[in-house]
Amino acid sequence: MPKNKLLDLNNHLFEELERLNDEELKEEELEKEIARANAITDVAQTIINNGELMLKAQKHYDEYGIDYDKKNLMLGLGSENSEKS
Repeated sequence: MPKNKLLDLNNHLFEELERLNDEELKEEELEKEIARANAITDVAQTIINNGELMLKAQKHYDEYGIDYDKKNLMLGLGSENSEKS
C-alpha cells in the first residue's frame, strides 16, 4: 500500500509554492528551487495522469460489469485469490 496519498501531493505542491515565494532566497538558491519545482511538477503530472487513467479504467470496468478479480488482473494489480495462494 502506498504511503502517500493524493492529498500529500497537494500539500507538497503548496509547500513548493511557498518556497518559491520566499523573498529571502538568493538568486542561486532560487534557481535551485525552480529546478526542484520543475522536477516536482513533472512527477506530479505523471501521478495525476496515472490517476486519470485508473479512473477511466474503473469506469469502463464498472460500465461493462467486469468482476473484481478480472479487473485487478487487467490493471496488473493481481487478485485476492492469487495473493492467498
